[in-house]
Amino acid sequence: MARVPLPDGRSIAVEDRGNPAGRPVVFLHSAPGSRLIDPDPWATAGARIRLVTFDRPGYGSSSPLDGGVAPSVAGFADDAAAVIHHLALGPVSVVGWSAGGVVALALAERHPDVVQRVAVVCGPAHEDDVSRLDEDAKFMVDALRYDVPGAADRVAEVLSPIAHDAAAVLDMLAAGPPDDAVLEDPVQGPRLRLMASEAIRQGVAGIAFDIVATSVAPWDFDARRVAAPVTLWYGEEDVLVPPVHGAWWEGVVPNCTLNVVPGAGHLLPSVAWKQILASV
Repeated sequence: MARVPLPDGRSIAVEDRGNPAGRPVVFLHSAPGSRLIDPDPWATAGARIRLVTFDRPGYGSSSPLDGGVAPSVAGFADDAAAVIHHLALGPVSVVGWSAGGVVALALAERHPDVVQRVAVVCGPAHEDDVSRLDEDAKFMVDALRYDVPGAADRVAEVLSPIAHDAAAVLDMLAAGPPDDAVLEDPVQGPRLRLMASEAIRQGVAGIAFDIVATSVAPWDFDARRVAAPVTLWYGEEDVLVPPVHGAWWEGVVPNCTLNVVPGAGHLLPSVAWKQILASV
């Protein structure tokens, strides 16, 4: 693990794996998630890439946001750009999974000089355009919008029962038979459990920050201005972020292609990593 210092005094925990001389690919983890994820090391090795992953604020070993700082997708994108610049990666391909997909698009829009191509994997549309929350969650989101800077603390309180429960963290990412099969797989399951355990190293702060940034706070980037080619990937049987979200992005992002993988769920990177890498 390496640490990338940020101008505000925080630091980002980074894993740099794969072929050191290979083409760099930055993988932005899910919510919840952590830097400890390579969905398929065999496919990564076969693609001969340099895979860079890092923890967003409050996850794993990355610093949390300072108190009173409102989480934002743009802020997370700026952190990603800082990692890319610090490691002197040059223009990179970016893969963003789940909430990481939203951050990937913000990175491409705000920092077009560092992004060549983007793959969005199961990335949610804006809640106001394609809802995915139940009625209780919608009520909470609406209430939190009156105090975005304080919203993360309130979300963390709600999530506190799972602060040390990696299985419950994975339940936030997996639903339905295709995802159950991935978690039961003797190879894929342990990888995802490792990612989930690291995600809550500091508790649930990182999850709370992501929820506020993607579902509560206004999105502070314009996906219509993304210039890089974008490939959208969704699981046909994803019940958490179904393909209708991909169709929404297809109507917003200028230069993109939508792919729906038959029989797959939200844990799509674990079953289609080779194809996803080929698209970037």
